[in-house]
Amino acid sequence: MERIEERVPEMQYENLQYFLSEARWDVQPVNKQIAQDVDRHLGGHPDSGLYIDETGFPKKGKMSVGVQRQWCGRLGKKDNCQVGVFAVLGRDKYATATDYRLYLPKVWVDDPDRCRKAKVSEEHIVFKTKHELALEMVVNARVNGVRFNWVGCDGLYGKAPWFLRELNNMGETFVADVHCDQRIYLEDPEPYVPDRQSNRGRKPEKLKARTKAIRVDKWLAEQPDDAWQRVEIRDSSKGILLVDALRQRVWGWDNQESDAQQWELIVRREVNAPEKIKYSLTNAPEDTDLQRLMYMQAQRYWVERSFQDGKSQCGMGEYQARGWFAWHHHMTLVMLAQLFMLEERLLHQKTVSLLSTSDITILLKYFFPRRDVSEDEVLRQLEVRHNKRQASIDAAYRKQNKLPNNGRLII
Repeated sequence: MERIEERVPEMQYENLQYFLSEARWDVQPVNKQIAQDVDRHLGGHPDSGLYIDETGFPKKGKMSVGVQRQWCGRLGKKDNCQVGVFAVLGRDKYATATDYRLYLPKVWVDDPDRCRKAKVSEEHIVFKTKHELALEMVVNARVNGVRFNWVGCDGLYGKAPWFLRELNNMGETFVADVHCDQRIYLEDPEPYVPDRQSNRGRKPEKLKARTKAIRVDKWLAEQPDDAWQRVEIRDSSKGILLVDALRQRVWGWDNQESDAQQWELIVRREVNAPEKIKYSLTNAPEDTDLQRLMYMQAQRYWVERSFQDGKSQCGMGEYQARGWFAWHHHMTLVMLAQLFMLEERLLHQKTVSLLSTSDITILLKYFFPRRDVSEDEVLRQLEVRHNKRQASIDAAYRKQNKLPNNGRLII
């Protein structure tokens, strides 16, 4: 926000900070309008899909709401970060966020005072898994009138049978990626509780399967070469996207539910890189064409592009804010910016078919008014920066002097 103040005429840092961090404007009506506007452009089509994914925001310190050492996809490792779960509506090559949830780790929920200091309202000091947040957004999308034909998600969600069951019970079609060690059953495991064999010990209570499970990669290794089908998915910037594909009816069971669920396993192998294999489970109707299933699976690619555009061009990961309201305000503004980008690309798709969010950002930087960069202005900005730094230093020393036995005497 300090950089915005330096570039935008008649802008004040304090006003921006108040609007983001302190003002109690409600994000929900804005989010609903954004979702409905995105739906107007991308929803209601056979190729409309809702994609669920999370992304991390690296942060230093312990004060930013929800921050914890956890997996950060942006860094490719565990690190100190915040994690947001997002719902992205997509169609063809276009995709943009329509909803979000901040993941609040259990260590935060178990410390209500810490949550209150970060301005988390009482009703939100409740632990929810990323799967539960994802289901909330699917329900909310339907409530807001967002129209989509399937839900796509990565292996974090696909490995949880109860999550897939909930989507199925909600009447949603899903295409959920799973990892190579995902265990499947080729026959109904028909879970049962074994009979008691003797009078000694406890009565059996744990369910067992009547058939054996197998890892998806082990199953794949047993398939003959002629089982693969060459499938054309879509046009891409590098030509037509071709893959080899397999499908198989399977059962999924988590060793806890009273019955197993029958899904379909679909497998994709890259033509030019056969070592790259993607597995997914789906509850799509059995008569769904394999090419169609491959298309639905491949469309989740665009959620990553949406995150890239959000972070590179719309400031998704660049915010001077620590509190609950500020984080949500910022993400709503990012969604609003992405909606603008989407509308501009669609508006000009016939005349400038390759227009990207990066192109639009370049144009905005050129055409938007900016402060005159004179010698006096540069010196003024330098003085402002130094005053703020000194104020921060002075505040730190004042705070330190309030502590007993701090070992430092300030004269």
